[in-house]
Parts: sequence; structure tokens; C-alpha cells
Amino acid sequence: MANTILTDAQVLTHFGQPIPPGTNSANLTKITLPYPMRIAWDKKVKITSVYCHQKISEPLTAVFNDLLAHYGLTQIQSLGIDLYGGIYNYRKMRGSTSKWSRHSWAIAIDLDPERNGLRTKKPKAQFSKPEYQAMIDIFYRHGFVGYGPEKDYDWMHFEYAKID
Repeated sequence: MANTILTDAQVLTHFGQPIPPGTNSANLTKITLPYPMRIAWDKKVKITSVYCHQKISEPLTAVFNDLLAHYGLTQIQSLGIDLYGGIYNYRKMRGSTSKWSRHSWAIAIDLDPERNGLRTKKPKAQFSKPEYQAMIDIFYRHGFVGYGPEKDYDWMHFEYAKID
């Protein structure tokens, strides 16, 4: 897989400072999803749009479109690919007092966090199973990198890793 996780310095250079809540940041943009997603912690709630960093809006939209084209809505739902765990969350990295989470820039997305938890490794992590390889390939094709394939933890997490 060609994409590599960006360093903190690369993220700062390319995306600027983390986006504090309540700011009217031009860096955040709303994208419309091609299929409804369910909130992972309240599966009865569906969303049809999300906010992300404006620099990843096109590739993230392409990911969702390609997932729908490859799997179809029924399979997306049965595989839990539609379980939305979040994109924007202004916070430090878990276990750190100084480093910012990539979610603070809105350049990372978490999917199906319940079955792909931070410390869940393969083969227990749902996204480590063969039926999800196409999903992983789609993310990578559009400039994202997954912590699961790269580090064998946090399989829910895909972050943008392409800088021009």
C-alpha cells in the first residue's frame, strides 16, 4: 500500500492548525453522503451528510461513492460499513497531553467503532476480515491510510495521507 501516515509536521503544514469548536472555519465543509449512515452509538439515528476538512471533501466523497458502487447499500449495511463513528472531534490523541488527534483537523473518519476498537487486533477486528479488503483498497485509492492495515490496531480509523 503506497500511502503512509503523515507526520505531525506534515499535517500542520498541509492542513493548518487544529480546528477549535465554535469557530466559523472555512476549513470545514459539509458533504452529502450517497447513502444514509447510522450513528454507531445510536443506530436508530441516520445521517445523510457529514462535515470534514475542505481539502478532503472530494476524496472522501469519492470513497463513499466507490463503496456504494462496489458493495451496494444492502451489503454496506450488513457489513456495518455504514456505522459512523465520527470525523471532526477537537481533542488530543488518546494517551497524549500534547499531540492532537487527526480528528481535530477533520481529516480522519471512524467506522464501526464497536467491532474495530482502538485496541482490537486481527483477526478479531471486523475490518481485518477478507470481505473488507475492497473497502480498505478504496480508501487507499483515494489517498487515505488505515491504522488497522498499517499498525494492527484502531481498525475503525482511516485518515487522509496525501499531500500535494
